[in-house]
Amino acid sequence: MKILSIGNSFSMDAQRWVPELAASLGAEVLLGDLYIGGCSLERHADNMRTGAPAYEYSENNRSLGACKLKTGLIDRDWDVVTLQQASHFSGLKETYYPYIGQLADYVHSLCPKAKIYVHETWAYEYNSTHPQFANYGCDRHKMHSALCEAYEGAASSIGAPLIPVGEAVALARQNPVFDPEKGGMPLTRDGFHLSYQYGRYLAAAVWCETLLGLDSRNSSFVPQDREFIGHDQNGAPQYRPLPETRADEEKLKLLRAVAHEAAQKTL
Repeated sequence: MKILSIGNSFSMDAQRWVPELAASLGAEVLLGDLYIGGCSLERHADNMRTGAPAYEYSENNRSLGACKLKTGLIDRDWDVVTLQQASHFSGLKETYYPYIGQLADYVHSLCPKAKIYVHETWAYEYNSTHPQFANYGCDRHKMHSALCEAYEGAASSIGAPLIPVGEAVALARQNPVFDPEKGGMPLTRDGFHLSYQYGRYLAAAVWCETLLGLDSRNSSFVPQDREFIGHDQNGAPQYRPLPETRADEEKLKLLRAVAHEAAQKTL
């Protein structure tokens, strides 16, 4: 399956472990990502109109350079295209319109065979220092409730299903293992971006469940403790160590169950 995201750093987080997790379940996936840090639906719509080469385009987590929105959309015969709001606007309904409809129409015009999904992002951690957390009273529960309502309305407005990563993160946080308020580990690395292993793994499991129809509970994939960052001048792959120890299988099992539960809720 070929999947393209029109996104930002949150789409990068969600995509990171999808190819490996899918492969562990016998599926092959090609992921494209049109990335601008912190990019909102409004800015994506502006880029659609202006044709600005403002995106970093990557495939399966490897950068291919700068490009226009149109360039990415016509680069492959995409099966799925995902849309998402910037995290700080995720719970503010008015920020979705009319942009999500404009983008959906544009995607349909260039990729008539592609199915659009809306990628539901997640609430910040309880102690996040993100300056826009104040939009939600610095309350992760309030932010989650607001973004769920906003995303559901936006997805319904364009007739698209949700990828419920935000719901999965909220469900995982109900377990003390992943609730730092109760002594557990956070699913974010900085209060808002997903942690390199567990948080990104959870998102990948939700994507595999929702987009590929896979049961992530059957996966044996364990994230690496290093990350590919490109090739050197001689073409040799280069890696950097992740600031987390090797992931624990029992915690991954818990996250796979949470991903399955969240995906089933959207069926």
